[in-house]
Amino acid sequence: MRYKPGHKEEKRKELLKTSGSVVKKSGFAATGVDGLMQAAGVTSGTFYSHFGSKTDLLKALVESELQASSEMWAGNPCGTAEEWIDFELGRYLNMGHVRHPEAGCVLPSLAAEIARADLSVRELCEQELLKGQQILAKRVGSDDLAWALICQLVGAIMMARTMPSEALQRTILDASKRFLKDAVSQLTAGKADT
Repeated sequence: MRYKPGHKEEKRKELLKTSGSVVKKSGFAATGVDGLMQAAGVTSGTFYSHFGSKTDLLKALVESELQASSEMWAGNPCGTAEEWIDFELGRYLNMGHVRHPEAGCVLPSLAAEIARADLSVRELCEQELLKGQQILAKRVGSDDLAWALICQLVGAIMMARTMPSEALQRTILDASKRFLKDAVSQLTAGKADT
């Protein structure tokens, strides 16, 4: 059977999307190739026509997911640092992100697994994360604050997900929003004074 041009690349993107959802919800190490491909509605043989190993899949997922995050940050339509942060905090620190890891950022779900992965996965994660950090740094005017933002965002979602109480989940998200808004306001006010 002949496939139209671009079919293999489209299938790979579909496999990454489906696999990403599954592993962000259930974990990468805990999900086998058969389970991932079953969720995608294909055979394990299809997996090996797109990825050489499960590690290759993890690398592709990390790259794809972090590139999507960077594209979202780059596409934020707000002008000032404060407006930009408000927009991003609303998009990231919300109960939908807490309740639905399969639809959210890869880092709160897989950071610990990425940290235990082989060097090539961690290097790729660093490379892609640096791209996003640079977008944030340009928007908020500080490399340090950009790293702190990334860490606080990821950590807030991770901590909120560990809590069984929705009230405490909301408290964690709200406290993180206030903290980050204050940090950006202080930085921009300090720059205006100099």
